[in-house]
Amino acid sequence: MSRRVLVAPTPLREIEFTYGPILRGAGYTIEYPPRDNLLTEQQMSVKELLTQLPGCLATLAGSEPYTREVIAKAAAAGLKVIARAGVGYDAVDLQAATDCGVAVCFAPGTNQDAVAEHAFMLLLALTRKLREQDTEIRAGMWPRRAVGNLRGKTLGLVGMGRIGKAVAKRAIPFNMNVIATEIAPDHEFMKAHNVTLVPLDELLKQSDIVTLHVPKTPLTKNLINKDTLALMKPTAFVINTSRGGVVHEKDLYDALTTNKIAAAGLDVYETEPPGANPLFTLDNIILTAHTAGVDQQSRQDMARLPANAIVKLLAGEWPADWIVNPQVKERFFSRA
Repeated sequence: MSRRVLVAPTPLREIEFTYGPILRGAGYTIEYPPRDNLLTEQQMSVKELLTQLPGCLATLAGSEPYTREVIAKAAAAGLKVIARAGVGYDAVDLQAATDCGVAVCFAPGTNQDAVAEHAFMLLLALTRKLREQDTEIRAGMWPRRAVGNLRGKTLGLVGMGRIGKAVAKRAIPFNMNVIATEIAPDHEFMKAHNVTLVPLDELLKQSDIVTLHVPKTPLTKNLINKDTLALMKPTAFVINTSRGGVVHEKDLYDALTTNKIAAAGLDVYETEPPGANPLFTLDNIILTAHTAGVDQQSRQDMARLPANAIVKLLAGEWPADWIVNPQVKERFFSRA
């Protein structure tokens, strides 16, 4: 059987030194998408995956669409592992993978600090009016006026997993009051860091800054919408470094243009790349290109861990902490 591993995100070629020795050292051949521009962020399409993935034992995956059709065809041709170079896996049809005996892995603990730093960058930029000052100075003005402060302000964390906790730890030295909503709270952490657990509606009412750290699920889709935005202070900010679709973009646009809230910082969008978007015409929003979790260190870590997961799984080990669909275990090991 072929011992090929597809490394689907083209930009990972730049850091092959992180995962190449792991895969090649275990006897696997690395295959890349057939693209000339190594810096392109264009994702593989379903058509490309259907062409290139069958015959590979595993894929070190990005955000390309692992649909039921893709997984079924690739599994029939030998695919056993989809190892996501990141912590999100909403592009993978988990039920289809489980049905086909394909283990799906992710890279927990690799990018929470990167996302937390990015969220704080957006938070500080909005508070200190960085965009406005930069624009006006470049235009020959001298906007020397009072800006906002963080000390004494209330930071509301929607989601207190690894990333939410990392943000909370950074808020404490700024003397912020931290509150959170979380369906499975770590009470020990919250007590140790003086984080108050509140329902979502109370968090939205009390917070000066709301920052989102939840996965995209049926429960969180459009979580921030016209009704929830209406609960927020007119001086409040909302920051989304989680997933596009958690924020209803039209409702956010309406809230920003009618002064229902003061500003927003977005790293993720309903459609990516987003193309033309009315939000991009506004001055009270700061935008980044889904880069929160990808700094130089985290990108290396997010490539290294799934490579190790591939090697372990195909060697007959079961790295449980890295497996997204543990119910596939019996079927996974029963496949030839």
